[in-house]
Amino acid sequence: MAETATPAETVSRARRSPAQHLAEAFTSGSVPGTVTLTEIPYQAMVGIRVDRTSDAGARVASVVGGLPAACGEVTGNDSVNTLWLGPTEFLVVAPEEAHDSLGGSLGSDLTTALGNDAGQVVDLSANRTTFELSGSHARAVLEKTCSLDLHPRVFKPGTAVSTELAHIPVMLWKTSEDSYRIFPRASFADFLGRWLLDAMREYASPEVP
Repeated sequence: MAETATPAETVSRARRSPAQHLAEAFTSGSVPGTVTLTEIPYQAMVGIRVDRTSDAGARVASVVGGLPAACGEVTGNDSVNTLWLGPTEFLVVAPEEAHDSLGGSLGSDLTTALGNDAGQVVDLSANRTTFELSGSHARAVLEKTCSLDLHPRVFKPGTAVSTELAHIPVMLWKTSEDSYRIFPRASFADFLGRWLLDAMREYASPEVP
């Protein structure tokens, strides 16, 4: 008798990430160590609105490992991170398995922490995808279109801000000296993915050091 797939397995098999059709292009257009582009699909993302100084804010912070206090700040750990969107607005980013539909409990834990106090917890996992751009020329690629000062003395690892790339609104998070995570809305993933590939092309040349 064939085994019956669990609801989580059925969902997993049916899903297609916003940039899945570009996976081969991302691989062929990347040069390891110089500049690489990949999609990290299906991350759990939860939008939170809460006063971080309130009792509810303290309870929510205990679930995610803290809430950022200022623009650009990121709190949390290697698996669950919270990005500052505004004084009372935050985006929690966690691995796929944290999603409630896959047996995780991040969303329900945050809803419980908020309780009946003022605020909001919203599952935004399908709203955005995640691109990772890394390598010694990753910053140069971003500087072709980003108006921010991305110099390392200004834009340090652990900083995440709202900006635009190729006129597409994104969250840009510098995760290490040569690595960035980009969060475009799913509907813009194809356009931005292709734009980044085009911007990377000059660095794929063998003449580029």
